[in-house]
Amino acid sequence: MSDFKQDALDYHQFPKPGKISVELSTPAQTSRDLSLAYSPGVAEPVKAIAEDPENAYKYTAKGNLVAVITDGTAILGLGNLGPLASKPVMEGKSLLFKRFAGIDSIDIEVESESPQAFIDTVRRIANTFGGINLEDIKAPECFEIERVLKEQCNIPVFHDDQHGTAIVTVAGVLNALEIQGKKIEDASMVVLGAGAAAISCSKLLISAGMQPQNIFMLDRKGVIHTGRDDLNQYKAMFAVDTDKRTLEDAMDGADIFLGLSGPDLLAPELLKKMAPNPIVFACSNPDPEISPELAMATRDDLIMSTGRSDYPNQVNNVLGFPFIFRGALDVRSTAINEEMKLAAAHAIADLAKEPVTQEVLTAYGVDSMEFGKDYIIPKATDSRLLGIVSNAVAQAAVDTGVASLPMPANYPLKSISDI
Repeated sequence: MSDFKQDALDYHQFPKPGKISVELSTPAQTSRDLSLAYSPGVAEPVKAIAEDPENAYKYTAKGNLVAVITDGTAILGLGNLGPLASKPVMEGKSLLFKRFAGIDSIDIEVESESPQAFIDTVRRIANTFGGINLEDIKAPECFEIERVLKEQCNIPVFHDDQHGTAIVTVAGVLNALEIQGKKIEDASMVVLGAGAAAISCSKLLISAGMQPQNIFMLDRKGVIHTGRDDLNQYKAMFAVDTDKRTLEDAMDGADIFLGLSGPDLLAPELLKKMAPNPIVFACSNPDPEISPELAMATRDDLIMSTGRSDYPNQVNNVLGFPFIFRGALDVRSTAINEEMKLAAAHAIADLAKEPVTQEVLTAYGVDSMEFGKDYIIPKATDSRLLGIVSNAVAQAAVDTGVASLPMPANYPLKSISDI
């Protein structure tokens, strides 16, 4: 582990500090090049944009530029360490945007004394970008921050900790239910944790067909039920009329366990109480609510998923956010709505049923991989995600009227070189 720590620090320091840089996209060698790039040539696109703001997409990098913005109040599993400490994570997100979807991205860490100050800062700079990815903002403030920014900005605003996790989780749950022979409208689910990701996952699963009365969400005080008077408006949406009060009560007969809480909170005795052929998504990182080894030793009829790359069925946000923004940007969508998120989830789920390419097998050092209990979610190295997910998101944007452009002629994309 000490070697890995040093490797991680070296990776971020060498060959030069950080993970991203700015590159020129036009010639800048001759006197004429510089005259066109700056004064006097730059005056022409300035005047064109002043006449029609949409020309910013034509003459600047706006249309392929996403800001990754945080206040540093919920950094990975490390908590509130402040904006500056979050910079490596935000740079990492920018790296993933470029690596997987060819999207230029810049990280912005905001010192803000209140959610409103954060909102005001982001709103004032939003015009610079084609989209905004909010990241590592604690709940419940993150809900209001995203809601207000979506109202005040005419570009997509997307809190990936909420929706990216939800989209990949829904994809995995849909496939797991199919394999286990269960229907989403009949399935009961226990959600351990009531933060941003838990609430967003549950909302998107409802959009996918799960019945709200079949979702038992727990916070630190136990089951969120209609008799409680200590719930904020976001938790209150999931209050159910039930006599279940504890995790043990909720787990009795449950089909699905979704953990977005902390390590080792699901005891084997509770796993035994679940219905036959259970589905366990233990997504606490780096240590899940129950280890896959212990879970499999307890129940050999379950499907297991975690947030870790060293186990099967990883819930990995990189399967979603780069391609969701790619699709949204390419039709110049003004938002990323529920229909676009659901389209992404179904696209990811469907890809897992396709034959796995040699590219993926080579990347993971295996001879075969096929749809089943140990493969319900595609791998991040599957280059088909770019075309399949971006296409589904863009089409949903067009179909729901939030797109400003028609479907691009080069869709579905085959590779980043098509961008």
